[in-house]
Amino acid sequence: MNKYRYRKWFEDARFGMFVHWGVYSLIGRGEWVRSNERLSVEDYQPYVERFQPDSFSAETIVSLAEEAGMKYIVFTARHHDGYCLFDTATTDYQSAHYCGHDFVREMADACHRHGMKFGLYYSLIDWHHPDYPHYGDRIHPQRDDPAWKGYDHNFSWYLDFMHEQVRELCSNYGRVDLLWLDYSYDDMRAETWQAEELVQMIRTLQPGIVLNNRLEASGEGFGSLVSGSPTSVSGDFVSPEQIIPPHGIVDCNGKHVPWEACITMNNHWGYCKDDHYFKPADMLIRKLVECVSKNGNMILNIGPDGDGNIPPESVEILKEIAAWMKHSGESVHGCHGTGLEKPEYGRITAKENIVYYHVLEGMIGGIPLTGLKKEQVKKITVLKTDREIPVSDTWITGNYPDIVFADMGEDPCLPDTADTVLKVEVIE
Repeated sequence: MNKYRYRKWFEDARFGMFVHWGVYSLIGRGEWVRSNERLSVEDYQPYVERFQPDSFSAETIVSLAEEAGMKYIVFTARHHDGYCLFDTATTDYQSAHYCGHDFVREMADACHRHGMKFGLYYSLIDWHHPDYPHYGDRIHPQRDDPAWKGYDHNFSWYLDFMHEQVRELCSNYGRVDLLWLDYSYDDMRAETWQAEELVQMIRTLQPGIVLNNRLEASGEGFGSLVSGSPTSVSGDFVSPEQIIPPHGIVDCNGKHVPWEACITMNNHWGYCKDDHYFKPADMLIRKLVECVSKNGNMILNIGPDGDGNIPPESVEILKEIAAWMKHSGESVHGCHGTGLEKPEYGRITAKENIVYYHVLEGMIGGIPLTGLKKEQVKKITVLKTDREIPVSDTWITGNYPDIVFADMGEDPCLPDTADTVLKVEVIE
């Protein structure tokens, strides 16, 4: 029996939504604002008290993700600032105390109602807790504040606090399908987090859960899943950030390793009011397909503002993606790479006896179906129009007897400029 059978849903899903949201969204300069601007707990407190998001709607977020063809959502339960978006017995530094909302509960309930896989992001770091190292740490807001120099942190107390919060998240919200822990750096990794005990507790409370690799390594490294000697704390998938690996990810033996590219729509995870550099929908569709063609997932982020509103640019992008997924999503969900040579015009994905050719630019003389022979081709269909097209049989393509060409007809314009998908049913 495959010990990783529980992660099949994850590899079949291929497309998910990240939701980065918290007190920092009210400031509107990204989720690292406390570190970047060296804001103390006291500096941050006025924003904590003003964070009263009246427009947040878990139902809206889940419906938007569902329409876009996303199969799972990862919601920020706690980011590095330490503010909890869930009801916890460990601290009053939480939304239930300050604004009367358990936002994790609202997201969990909405996901469960819609049959959406439910995941949580949880920061191993806590810039609010007095026993998390301050002075001299590489990223803490008070890393060079002399007031904290020589402070006697009791890190074991912090670990007890952090482990208990994870226990609450795994116990109080029904099924949790994925836990996205973040992040490890310098000597703050694995053993420092008491990772073996943490993972054992998580898997005991949520036996079917999928874990990322960031107890060992964050975006700065991939950890032992790739080194070929995974341990109990290695996680189930690798999480490259803001990049799609040029050749996918395999371990030292060349064996496929599950991975997920985490990508922002603009250049920030948390809401940034001045960042309008949004990636166009066509680009994101093509990048999603690239991930799948390399046996990976894409999780695409939204960053609601401080009142809980999703930026209109994000909504528009997701609706454009939804329109494409409506007719071509089958070339993403449940699909994988093929090992066939990448065609110069696009990408290839596949499942069972179907090969999907993603045509990103028009070709003259027919679309070459890389890697197939004529006798293998049973039927070719354009997914967007459901039009069946023939194999080209002209004197032009006849000069290339070892290549199968799909005949797109007289119109040189592709039916979909983002990605025209040819569904090729093959005889095995």
